[in-house]
Amino acid sequence: MPSPVSRQLEVPSAAAVIAPWAEGTPGAIAAAALRIDCGQEGFARARAFTRETLGRWSLDHCADDAALVVTELAANAATHAVPYAPPGDTAVWLGLAVDAAQLLITVSDPCAGRPICRTPAGFGLPEHGRGLRIVDALAEDWGWTPRPPAGKSVWVRLSTRPPH
Repeated sequence: MPSPVSRQLEVPSAAAVIAPWAEGTPGAIAAAALRIDCGQEGFARARAFTRETLGRWSLDHCADDAALVVTELAANAATHAVPYAPPGDTAVWLGLAVDAAQLLITVSDPCAGRPICRTPAGFGLPEHGRGLRIVDALAEDWGWTPRPPAGKSVWVRLSTRPPH
């Protein structure tokens, strides 16, 4: 059975659809999706959607890390994928799915190129290029899956265990 990140997210153009892609996901309790408009308002809406969804799932303790991951992945998609997408194929989708042990976050974009985790050169803190390093620090696991015929989904697994 394909993993939830290997299946193309096919959702109508409605802004948010609850649980369209959880069917057939082993152990999935709930899922939600949102089309992200690339820009500050769209990113803010994606963060709010993430926080509201996790609140409904009683996962408020995961909301800060999840919102940061969503912001970084959406910004990467807007910066590195959307400008190179074929005309009319600029959709970026956020997917959230939860089971008893983890939250799965996916951001799908129209660019087939793999995400690149850059190593900062020299000392100091670079202004750009830290997003996937932040994601890596927060995630239990992360990676990416191609979405034929074009595009990819970057996925992140976060623990749902409450802090001690």
